[in-house]
Amino acid sequence: MFLDGKNHHVIDELVEKMAQAAEQLAYEKAAQFRDQIAALRVIQEKQYISSDKGNIDVVSSVTQNGIGCVEVFYIRDGHNLGNKSFFPRHTNNATAEEILAAFLPQFYLGKEGATEIPSQVIINHQLDDIDVLKTVLSEAAGRQVAVSSSVRAERSRWLTMATANAKQNLARYINTKSNMMQRFIALQEVLQMDSLPQRMECFDISHTSGEQTVASCVVFNSEGALKSDYRRFNIEGITGGDDYAAMNQALMRRYTRLKQGEGKLPDILFIDGGKGQVREAEKVLEELQVSGVNLIGIAKGRARKTGEETLYFSESGIEINLPADSPALHLIQQIRDEAHRFAITGHRARRAKAQKTSVLEGVPGIGAKRRRELLQQFGGLQGVARAGVEDLASIKGISRELAQRIYDIFHAGK
Repeated sequence: MFLDGKNHHVIDELVEKMAQAAEQLAYEKAAQFRDQIAALRVIQEKQYISSDKGNIDVVSSVTQNGIGCVEVFYIRDGHNLGNKSFFPRHTNNATAEEILAAFLPQFYLGKEGATEIPSQVIINHQLDDIDVLKTVLSEAAGRQVAVSSSVRAERSRWLTMATANAKQNLARYINTKSNMMQRFIALQEVLQMDSLPQRMECFDISHTSGEQTVASCVVFNSEGALKSDYRRFNIEGITGGDDYAAMNQALMRRYTRLKQGEGKLPDILFIDGGKGQVREAEKVLEELQVSGVNLIGIAKGRARKTGEETLYFSESGIEINLPADSPALHLIQQIRDEAHRFAITGHRARRAKAQKTSVLEGVPGIGAKRRRELLQQFGGLQGVARAGVEDLASIKGISRELAQRIYDIFHAGK
């Protein structure tokens, strides 16, 4: 419906679902709907225009070293909505053609309904069962779906671009995967573990002068960052700037849930901090009777330079400094930096919300009802701040004059 131009209808439905989830106290689900609303607003703003109309997917499959990558470009009614890379698992050294043949039916028929099947799929390999694929996709879509590998002009350029992207992303993926495994092996040796660590978590704290404190928890496994398991914690009820209390609260909330079976305990728990932070973590794990977790603090050196970190091992009390070129240290730095980035992002969002909510409340003509409608329609304050005058004026009850005032509030001085 969104791609057919019924964007307001789609967003209204998501707003209703978000409100229902909030009423049921399902805040994580409500947040997902909020993010979907914001994402749709961003897509709506895109201006990548193609001269070729129609709904088309461009799909390219490549292989290297027994690993495959499938790149999908999405062309919708002349708009290039971007692309996405897929790395199918358990390919067992299959050819690019075999991977493509297996990917297409899973990609299009494994979804609920068939509304996302385009009118044409352009592929970079001629498949043996292409007629069967056309028939199956057409039946699922309820209309004719063309699948072809022989194209010209602009469509040929799209296919070339998709193939080039697939090759670049696959090379990057292989390099990252190889480097990641080397780092895991090096970390195993440093920690003298009997087997490779399978799951690691790292916590960090971010605030500005003690305000809007946010704690982050990032998770890594042998594949790298496991972003679906990331968590943020808005810290409340502590003295501003008390990082020890903030860490204690975040760890208590996280590992209470894990003890109750909501997730998996890590092999290694990294804390971005020195001895004091590690002691707080020890208190929490001891109180919750959590065992079998390697607890390690990561403290920056006096000059706070990368490569001069000191590692504090909770169980043995040993302090070590790994060489700056150590793959194990590089993995630890990667995890620590990701926790830091995730904490700062959450803190900035929380701070921006606190700052801009008060500004929005002060706009003449916007009461609680209209403010709520704006936040829901744009998926939060960041969406409102990014919206143009026309987008704001499209909301029921918002005149163009009022939309201009709202816009000016968020863009004053820019």
